[in-house]
Amino acid sequence: MVKTLHTYLKEMKSYAIENKIPIMQDEGIDYLTTFLVSHQIKSVLEIGTAIGYSAIMMAIAMPNMKITSIERDEKRYLEAVKNIKKFKLENRITLLYRDALETNITDNFDLIFIDAAKGQNINFFKRFERNLNEHGFIITDNMYFHGYVKKDPKEIKSKNLKGLVKKIKDYHKFLSKNGKYKTKIYDVGDGIAVSEKIK
Repeated sequence: MVKTLHTYLKEMKSYAIENKIPIMQDEGIDYLTTFLVSHQIKSVLEIGTAIGYSAIMMAIAMPNMKITSIERDEKRYLEAVKNIKKFKLENRITLLYRDALETNITDNFDLIFIDAAKGQNINFFKRFERNLNEHGFIITDNMYFHGYVKKDPKEIKSKNLKGLVKKIKDYHKFLSKNGKYKTKIYDVGDGIAVSEKIK
């Protein structure tokens, strides 16, 4: 039996759950792909490939769009390579096996999508905003981090988790005070920030 794209997507989601790999929630990916279409985005730089789920969903939504995606975890990167081949998207999705904070990108993009180590969001933003086209967008996922960002810090027992949540809150402040961008956080999925470069 020939597998359909729908079957491959289901398999990817199951793999992510079984291997505890975070991928975008359905509501979040729907928002992202609708955004790409409505703003006619032609190029995306993704920070954090994981297994390639969001890159594939973006490529399906916008048939002529090119995506460059960076992943530092070897196992996830290799899984993403396999998945992108299944969807025959190798000519539209370029995967880089590197640490994003040690990666120099020369191309420019209509949109930068940040979905990697949450504690590094400010560093990712600062490093790659130079690669954003004029009037471009930077979108960041997991702004609420499974609801922890909205909780009273006293409710969070883990020291590591508390530290991570503080870094995400610092990123909220960084975005709100950044005069070069107009940012809005949407109550979609796990919280999505859309930062639009001010014209």
